Amino acid sequence: MAISTPVSSDRVDLVATTAETHDTSAIVRFEGVTRRFGDTIALSDVDLDVEPGQIVGVIGPSGAGKTTAVRLMTGELLPSEGTVRVLGEDPTQLSGRARQSIGFMPQQFALYDDLTASENVDFVASMFGLLFRGRRRRTRRVLELLGLWEVRRRRAGDMSGGMQRRLQLASALVHDPTLVFLDEPTAGVDPLLRETIWTELDRLRDDGRTLVVTTQYVSEAERCDAVALIAGGRLLAFAPPDVLRTAAFGGQVLEVSTERPFDAADLEITEPIDQVRQEGLRTMLVTTKDAATTTPIVMDAVERAGGSVVSITEHRSSFDEVFAELIRQAGAEPDGATA
Repeated sequence: MAISTPVSSDRVDLVATTAETHDTSAIVRFEGVTRRFGDTIALSDVDLDVEPGQIVGVIGPSGAGKTTAVRLMTGELLPSEGTVRVLGEDPTQLSGRARQSIGFMPQQFALYDDLTASENVDFVASMFGLLFRGRRRRTRRVLELLGLWEVRRRRAGDMSGGMQRRLQLASALVHDPTLVFLDEPTAGVDPLLRETIWTELDRLRDDGRTLVVTTQYVSEAERCDAVALIAGGRLLAFAPPDVLRTAAFGGQVLEVSTERPFDAADLEITEPIDQVRQEGLRTMLVTTKDAATTTPIVMDAVERAGGSVVSITEHRSSFDEVFAELIRQAGAEPDGATA
């Protein structure tokens, strides 16, 4: 995967910076993509390569540009500048074969209220050219996968919001696509249903599918193989979650607990320790580039300062903290981000 976007030079390099680094195997590619709506810039100069067989999360607050990015990928919008390629083709002029390889779950409910769950999925399957027997088999399979088979005869308009989200996902998967775009699939659903949806996305990825998922729930970045962080129309970073976490805080973070109250200011900072931060009377966070070699050094330093270490463990900052720190470093406003 490769992207190029302006970043602070003193941070861990999250991005590639030249067009030559574009991945030739990319299933989705943005090159210098800008999208304007009048005087408003929804996306600004975005380069992005999505490799096959991954869950790619497009994360950011409401209004960040996530849905605009997906609409460009599905051919619903044209870029104001730059080029978009999906499966090697212009998404506004996809061949029939490419269209059959793509599934799309929009943010808003877009099926027929008066049709039953089964009829809605069967109708979508017919639009992709599945013949009667194939449609019946695929319809049953996706409804069973998403726990909707028992309510297959219920009209979509009579379903709960959570069931409607699952029905939309079933319709996006009925033709067995290799590339699936999901715009806010977990928006407005309860935590248990969110977990059900993500479990299904994991299964699809493990089965070889590529999924591009937008979400304003920053914590869902942990479930992705790669995360595109967008704010204010800018692509701030694109990397695996652990790389983003390291970049946000300048290295790996250790949580050090002492037997008695200990002042972190008394700790001598030497290589490979980069930073020490007091967290509690007996707790401090140590940032380092190499946690394994730092552990004995920290223990020795605490003992020299008159303290005694009880435990040293890896501190995994929440992705809400990672997101906020990367936003701060980039000088963007995280308005509307949902923890």
